Amino acid sequence: MSDEQMSILNLLWPFILMAGIFYFILWKPQKKEQQKRKNLLGALKKGDKIITIGGVYGTITALSEEKMTLEIAEGVEIDFLRSAVSGFQDPERNKAIG
Repeated sequence: MSDEQMSILNLLWPFILMAGIFYFILWKPQKKEQQKRKNLLGALKKGDKIITIGGVYGTITALSEEKMTLEIAEGVEIDFLRSAVSGFQDPERNKAIG
């Protein structure tokens, strides 16, 4: 290798290193969390006991592509976006999704 090629290589290696760090510290874990969330929302079904991102506990009584109806007390139902689900009330079920 010539001195010019070595000089270019010496300039580029920090950027390559930063790209690798970016991938393993930021991008890969974020993709893993997105997949986990997608699996959680895909596993929802009528009768599941869930917690919303607002901290509301309830049981799913109706479910569509974008909305769901939660029964939060006997005879009290509220409509939520499906994306408002934080997780299942059962910790074991949350582990099974992830």
